[in-house]
Amino acid sequence: MVAFSDGVFAIAMTLLVLAVEVPEGVPDLGQQFVDQSADFVAYVLSFAVLSKLWLAHHRFYGALLRFDSRLMALNLAYLGCIAIVPVTTDVLGDYPDEVLGVTVYAINMAAVSLTFTYSVFYAYRHSLMKPEMEEFEERYAGPANFLVGAIFLLSIPVAFVSTVVATIMWLLIFFIGREMADRIAGKGSPV
Repeated sequence: MVAFSDGVFAIAMTLLVLAVEVPEGVPDLGQQFVDQSADFVAYVLSFAVLSKLWLAHHRFYGALLRFDSRLMALNLAYLGCIAIVPVTTDVLGDYPDEVLGVTVYAINMAAVSLTFTYSVFYAYRHSLMKPEMEEFEERYAGPANFLVGAIFLLSIPVAFVSTVVATIMWLLIFFIGREMADRIAGKGSPV
């Protein structure tokens, strides 16, 4: 299951770069790259987010004692959300200043985060976790991913006021996990 998940992540992360086009025969190549700056930003953002999600996925599956058919189905739903990220990244790169472009991306990322959050809580409630990892996953992985999903959902109404502010909000996800991990590490849980 982990190898299949790794494959989906690898393909999704590779497809992200297809949104950035190399222009041919243009008089001002530099200007063409400047014109694609939104595509570059969307690529970097999505690659960073998917990297963070992949690491969390690996940590979570490493903490499992076993998995059942329902957790496998949840993982497939999660991977379905991951697989569509290149499409929503392309939309964001092409329409970074439009509410719909930002909203489509935010909904996709919220679905990814919330699906993963539910998987963590499901595994905990059904005794699928290694005993030494239960407290860490319950207190860190679930809440951290819930907050990531909440940030993406909260960015949607903000996008109606400012798409730039909504996009900047997404950078918070890179600080949530570290802050929560630091707090938990201080309490003696494994990190």
